[in-house]
Amino acid sequence: MPTSIAYTASATATGDGRNGHARTSDGQIDVELVVPKEMGGAGGGTNPEQLFATGYAACFLGALKAGAKQHGIELQDVAITAEVGIGPREDNGFGLAVKLIAEFGGGVSQEDAEKAVEVGHSICPYTHATKGNVDVVTEVEVA
Repeated sequence: MPTSIAYTASATATGDGRNGHARTSDGQIDVELVVPKEMGGAGGGTNPEQLFATGYAACFLGALKAGAKQHGIELQDVAITAEVGIGPREDNGFGLAVKLIAEFGGGVSQEDAEKAVEVGHSICPYTHATKGNVDVVTEVEVA
């Protein structure tokens, strides 16, 4: 749990949830939400899993870079892809699964890349929020 709150994001969803509208309080995100075709919807729009994947990828990249810097690992070219899957759970409802793919360029070693991912996980708030609730796996690719 945070010891203090530095920033609070606020968003409101209306409509039927997955088929509806979502907007942040500052208007920077303003999207129509559509159920994906794979889940029986019309598709062709934004869905909550895409928004979660976008947030997790960006947050994890920032945490990875900050952690790497603290450990003296030089990173120049890094990209994080977050794949967020959704499906039914055995007990009830739906659950998420996340795969984080870390792609490193710029001559970083496999060892340093793996260390950066490990350290990123230790400080990323999305990782802390999902720990024990969502299966998160990582893949490290070094060019």
